[in-house]
Amino acid sequence: MPQKRRSQSWTELKQAGNECFRAGQYGEAANLYSQSIQLLEKSGQKNKEDLGILYSNRAASYLKDGNCSECIKDCTTSLELVPFGFKALLRRASAYEALERYRQAYVDYKTVLQIDWNVPAAHDGVNRMTKTLTDIDGPSWREKLPPIPTVPMSVKESLAKAASSAPSPQQNSVIDNKKKGIYLYRTERSQHTSLQHLIFNCIILAPGPEAAKKAKALKEEGNVFVKKGEHKKAMEKYTQSLAQDPTEVTTYTNRALCYLSLKMYKEAISDCDEALRLDSANIKAFYRRAQANKELKNKKSAIEDLNSVLKIDPNNTVAQKLLQEVQKMK
Repeated sequence: MPQKRRSQSWTELKQAGNECFRAGQYGEAANLYSQSIQLLEKSGQKNKEDLGILYSNRAASYLKDGNCSECIKDCTTSLELVPFGFKALLRRASAYEALERYRQAYVDYKTVLQIDWNVPAAHDGVNRMTKTLTDIDGPSWREKLPPIPTVPMSVKESLAKAASSAPSPQQNSVIDNKKKGIYLYRTERSQHTSLQHLIFNCIILAPGPEAAKKAKALKEEGNVFVKKGEHKKAMEKYTQSLAQDPTEVTTYTNRALCYLSLKMYKEAISDCDEALRLDSANIKAFYRRAQANKELKNKKSAIEDLNSVLKIDPNNTVAQKLLQEVQKMK
């Protein structure tokens, strides 16, 4: 007589969902998180924190799959269970941005910065939303924003304490050497920014086949917009591509080009920084960062970047010409 298969617990279903997410199987991950949520809710344990994590995890799956509306719903539910949940706020902000709900995205990015000021993704998001909303609504764009909630000090202290006591994330066997470089950088940085490591498993995991395919398609759409001179649309496509695969160097340098055209120089520098962390000898990243530094009157930094280009490629006439221009700056 065949042995009856033991039903899985909610924790086992959650773990299975995590494994599918790491493998890029986002639809199956969402399904497993849904089963886990149902089991936990039926158990009557009323564990808000565990439920909040499950809804946030399912939201991440929806976001990766491009289902931004469901991502927002799950993030909102997660935030009702665990107010000011760090991951849920970032994920909802990304989904709002993808749906062009820029005011709501701005509010969530700003709320994250109340929790921890040292979150590059939130700073970048605020900068993008500020630029976009200024273009849409003009100088008075802030008057049209929804209220930005104030994060209580008790919440900040509780989150900081939880972050500082959490175990260090373990390297996953699917992370390639390039990804390990990001992992080590993020781990080192997290020692100085208390909540930074809370977004590790959104950042460090190698993209699965589906995500890589979507990232490539979105990047190619961005390239088409660049050729047409539509840099804002191209920037949005590159941003969506990086949400699927944050390890593709050329997507960062391509988006940096768009930022330069849009006169978003600090954002261009940020993307070049990220590209150089992935590829320390990337000529385009050095050159575009030099261009941004030139516009920001950062003469010394621009010269350093151009010298780096010429060290790699001594016959780069474009870099030679820009170096001469920068050296004449006062």
